[in-house]
Amino acid sequence: MCVLKCHAKDYRELCLSICEDVLKTGVRRNLKVFSVILYKLFVGKSISLQKKLIIRYKGCFKERYMRKILIGLLGYTFVSQQMLAQTDSIADTRELKAVVVKATNGIKSRFRVDNAEIIGQGQLIRAACCNLGESFTANPSVDVSYSDAATGAKQIKLLGLSGTYVQMLTENVPNLRGAALPYSLGYVPGPWMQSIQVSKGASSVKNGYESTTGQINIEFLKPQGTDGVRANVYQDSELKTEVNLDGSVHLNERLSTATLLHFENRQMDHDGNGDGFMDMPKLRQYNVMHRWAYVSPRWISQLMLRGLHDERNGGQSRKHSADSSSEPLYTTAVKTNRYEAQWKNGFTLNADHNTSVALMLHGSWHDADNIFGRTEYDVTQKNGYAQLMFETDITEHHNLSVGASLNHDYYDERFNPLGALAKAESTVSKETTPGVYAQYTYKLGEKLTVMPGVRWDHSSRYGSFVTPRLHVKYSPNSIVTLRTSVGKGYRSPHALAENVSLLASGREIFVSPDLKQEKAWNTGASLGFNIPLFGRNLELNAEYYYTDFVHQMIMNFDGASGQHTLRFENLDGKSYSHTFQVDATYALFSGMTATAAFRLNDVKCTYDGSLRQKPLTSRYKGLLTLSYKTPLELWQFDVTGQLNGGGELYDQSSYPAYFQLQAQVTREFHRFSLYVGGENLTNYKIADPIRHAHHPWSAAFDATQVWGPVTGAMAYVGVRFKLEKL
Repeated sequence: MCVLKCHAKDYRELCLSICEDVLKTGVRRNLKVFSVILYKLFVGKSISLQKKLIIRYKGCFKERYMRKILIGLLGYTFVSQQMLAQTDSIADTRELKAVVVKATNGIKSRFRVDNAEIIGQGQLIRAACCNLGESFTANPSVDVSYSDAATGAKQIKLLGLSGTYVQMLTENVPNLRGAALPYSLGYVPGPWMQSIQVSKGASSVKNGYESTTGQINIEFLKPQGTDGVRANVYQDSELKTEVNLDGSVHLNERLSTATLLHFENRQMDHDGNGDGFMDMPKLRQYNVMHRWAYVSPRWISQLMLRGLHDERNGGQSRKHSADSSSEPLYTTAVKTNRYEAQWKNGFTLNADHNTSVALMLHGSWHDADNIFGRTEYDVTQKNGYAQLMFETDITEHHNLSVGASLNHDYYDERFNPLGALAKAESTVSKETTPGVYAQYTYKLGEKLTVMPGVRWDHSSRYGSFVTPRLHVKYSPNSIVTLRTSVGKGYRSPHALAENVSLLASGREIFVSPDLKQEKAWNTGASLGFNIPLFGRNLELNAEYYYTDFVHQMIMNFDGASGQHTLRFENLDGKSYSHTFQVDATYALFSGMTATAAFRLNDVKCTYDGSLRQKPLTSRYKGLLTLSYKTPLELWQFDVTGQLNGGGELYDQSSYPAYFQLQAQVTREFHRFSLYVGGENLTNYKIADPIRHAHHPWSAAFDATQVWGPVTGAMAYVGVRFKLEKL
């Protein structure tokens, strides 16, 4: 006899009917359906009602089936925290077990007040997702491109602007900042990620003041999730090998631990364009994370320790360089060691009012040694971050969140430009920034949500500043959702640490000694439709964002300082970004889903008194993705096409639009899955990604003006293995 208990009487009959339907038609056949029903049952309900809904099972299923549906992720659940909650408190200890939803496409949440999209494991798997930088292949909002043609570093762009204006978070803690930023997209292995949350525009004041164009929050696999071992082995045609292994153990009902391992290696000397330089650096990375989680009805505690070692060696290759050249080889070398520790504690004070307090502590030590020919740049960054949060539902319609934070940055930089110094001198800079915030949320049912917030922070370098932000969501019915946002963002610039890849050139570098703190206003609106059409739902979204900089650190190439120079200086004039995007998702037929998107970028900046197009910024982007799963979900076929619009280089010359194609086929088995695929199947690549490659010691040498793919078509194959404890 199946027994489901729902403590909310309004849903008791629905719970029982779900159980009866599953029993009648069989567990295996309706496992997915049951998950979807549970998801729809709880998503969208108020937080107070969710707390009253406790589902317990007895005699319904064998435990091995139930575990695939109900996985205890208390406090950090995929559904409750990332799709529902207007808060990100660790102390959110609702008794509801979360439903794991592996969406093929990104999920646009109707219930969040901000414009957020969740990239789940289903979408991450579509791109074989070796790391964070490769996880946005099918995402219309986030662009990923090479930073230079020497180190293999990649950067993201959001709303047409550099990734420096996107606040990077790991589990709602500011991270991957400063010296870690240039190569950060390669520091997060894809199989480690549970999901990625992309929020556009002004974000909540809870996570600090640094968000200008949006936030990207990474959720790692949790110890309190699946109890078992998982592995992923990847090999591509460029002889890059990746091995991922993670395992979690539930020591008892409350205590869990997990270890995640990553190894990456590529030692192939490849020069596809014949310029004598390696198209990709030789790479070796070791990455390990160890986690503990203690979950009780009123207290959640999570501890994370992480270590990373990354080596990248590139430049000219003796195998491909001209034998007649008497010049020494131009080499690049980047060696990075990074260590992190994080401890998060959440306490529920009053479950009826969702009253909780949380303390989050994070520390990191990042050391990077960089060599670009004769130029040397070494940096050590130490960061400490603490946040205390308090949150409560005053009533069903009113929520209040207040908190305080403290951030400390220590930079020790040693810079020897073009080998001009006998020994690089150490330059130390420090910044300590305490801050407080308050955020109020008014929610009138599911129709109207208003969320104003304000922060006050005091920088030891730049003084006090205030960050106001406002979000409004209006849903007059189940079809239409309107969102608006406005807010201010601040950022402390670190010219060399955040832009180290720009040193791969013969340019003379100048850094203005009095760089101001960057600040900008961001305003945006989005209109979403969920339209029933031929028995399925058409998801249609249109959005517009405007970013206006008051102060900005700009990179002025070959400007007033002279030819073959790069100057980091403050903006003198206007700098802004207009971004308009439309996207649509529709299930063409059973198992087949299509997503189409188009975006226009109008990004301009003032250089030496002249307002012109932002260099290396595409004017538009088009995207089309198709995903098909066979009826039994044994096979999955994914294809993504991207049209990247043309733009301008720093010398105001133009580069053309180009098209790229990615595809992947996955075959599921009982305990493992096989996948094969290809990237850049159109084989489009820049003919000469490095200027004056045959004269690397000249002032005209430049590997930094990269606007498209550096390498051609690439194929890969991999296997995923999962052994869950039954």
